[in-house]
Amino acid sequence: MTRSALRVDAVLVQAVIAGALSFAHLHDLAAAAGQTGWKAWAYPVSVDLLLVAAWRRLRTDGPSRLAWCWFLIALVASLGANVATAGLLDLDDVPAWLRILVAAWPALAFMGGTLLAHSSAGHTSASPAPDPVAEVEPEPAPAVEPEPAPVDSADGAPSLPPAHPARAPSTVAVPAALVDHARKVAADHEERTGARIDSDTLRARLGVPPHLADAIAAQLT
Repeated sequence: MTRSALRVDAVLVQAVIAGALSFAHLHDLAAAAGQTGWKAWAYPVSVDLLLVAAWRRLRTDGPSRLAWCWFLIALVASLGANVATAGLLDLDDVPAWLRILVAAWPALAFMGGTLLAHSSAGHTSASPAPDPVAEVEPEPAPAVEPEPAPVDSADGAPSLPPAHPARAPSTVAVPAALVDHARKVAADHEERTGARIDSDTLRARLGVPPHLADAIAAQLT
């Protein structure tokens, strides 16, 4: 517990020192650029608030071009003030471009803070992927119409279909629901064609094996 507390205290002390020095450098640079009085003290607050707002946006909403852009702008402003006041810049003779940049900073910081606070996160919620099993509907079995009866070349009358070899009575157990459905199919076939449905047509309409079709046809008679 003691080591953890000491480590946290050391980090806080380091943060306070860095913040105070950066705050003072920004104040000195703003004052040298012609922003005197309370205005010089407002510049460090504006830079630090923009830096914190951009960092918070990165932490809460994840990386984005908007947050990284304003974070780098605020970081460059803070580091630039630290470097400029380190003796590389004559604070008694600040160049005109730096005076213009310092004077334009409030509007720039206001625009950046507004965009960070009121723009959307830019992350769209991923819609759930459609279930391919649920969307694929079973295709109905193609209806096989009975082939037309061959025409006898002698008198033009339709000849009888070839006789199928007799099949042994099946002892397959047929579900009652399938039998009821077969009755509806047979009734529909008889209503459309005027003839009773045969075993082959019934097998094609139901999509069942021949022995099961024979067992169903036996129950329909």
